[in-house]
Amino acid sequence: MKRSFAPVVDARTRVLVLGSLPGEASLAAQRYYGNPRNQFWHLIGTVIDVDLVPLPYDQRLENLLSAGIGLWDTIGSAQRDGSLDTAIRGHVANDLQTLANRLPALRAVAFNGGKSAAIGTPLLSMRSDLALVALPSSSPAYTLPLADKLRRWLDLRPFL
Repeated sequence: MKRSFAPVVDARTRVLVLGSLPGEASLAAQRYYGNPRNQFWHLIGTVIDVDLVPLPYDQRLENLLSAGIGLWDTIGSAQRDGSLDTAIRGHVANDLQTLANRLPALRAVAFNGGKSAAIGTPLLSMRSDLALVALPSSSPAYTLPLADKLRRWLDLRPFL
């Protein structure tokens, strides 16, 4: 059984980025987006105009929170061999509604990949005050060119 990490949010969070479930490298490192081939830190760093890649993990998180970005996952627990979302079985969703209700500045929820969007969108669709943004996955397994991914990720800027 694999489990998600605790959310990284505070009262300033305007955009909540939701992955599906941490992969093997992230679980081993106990860090969001711990696989060095995952493009998340490059993509979100470009969104906030900060080069996050060379920074220590704690500073990456501090920069995200300062910019109004929070992190969590749509899946609280599931069985999965390896790191691919297609291998997720028997998932239990995180309580996204409760977290969203606790974030007074929240304007948008961004789903990092199709699995995250498929699980999270129905859980938050009754919130007409939130923009729900489906993004291309930052995973190295999703082979859309980085420039194409970045164009879509930059859609988060107006919510910050």
